[in-house]
Amino acid sequence: MGIQERRERERERRRQQIMVAAKRVFTDKGFGKATMEDIAAEAELSPGTLYLYFKNKDELYASLSLRILQYLMIRLEHVNAEPYTDAKHRLDSLKDAMLDVYEFDPLILLNMFHMQSSETLKNLSSDLLRQIETLSRKSMQVIASIFEDGIRRKQFVDRHPAAIADILWSLFSGIVLWETSKRIINGKKDFLRETFDIGFEIFARGIMRP
Repeated sequence: MGIQERRERERERRRQQIMVAAKRVFTDKGFGKATMEDIAAEAELSPGTLYLYFKNKDELYASLSLRILQYLMIRLEHVNAEPYTDAKHRLDSLKDAMLDVYEFDPLILLNMFHMQSSETLKNLSSDLLRQIETLSRKSMQVIASIFEDGIRRKQFVDRHPAAIADILWSLFSGIVLWETSKRIINGKKDFLRETFDIGFEIFARGIMRP
């Protein structure tokens, strides 16, 4: 292994160390109260070291979303590559994939939804923003292609597949945000999966041809 490769591996190891620490701090304190100094202390690094890897707290916060976006792409591509049997089976696979993404890391998924509707995106480096936008766009394109295929097979109603994908994503993100807020108030109210099952069932009925 060359010197440059060792340096790159060390840099990536340190970057991951910071992100793991950041997730712990954001979980314990929330984004608003967490500071770069808190994260540095959790990572056992100097605050100055953090700024060698992330230009600000917003960028560190947003970087956590890349991992879940990458997992989302993997799951969606798997659904799209499955042998086609019928529309219902394809929709069930899509629903399972979205729930898998939630269970993969609920906190980061929730943070990503908040980030996408906040001013955080304006404070990111152009490279990180490009990565987030590229992964988000590709994910929505894969979802749209699933609906486009069903429309072509005359099993889904003939509506713009990108619009159908947007509606499904809005349903998913809305349920995650709403059910999570209810659970914060009352920890016994954990109906996310049940609510999404019902919401997805109604959505599926709406797009299936009679």
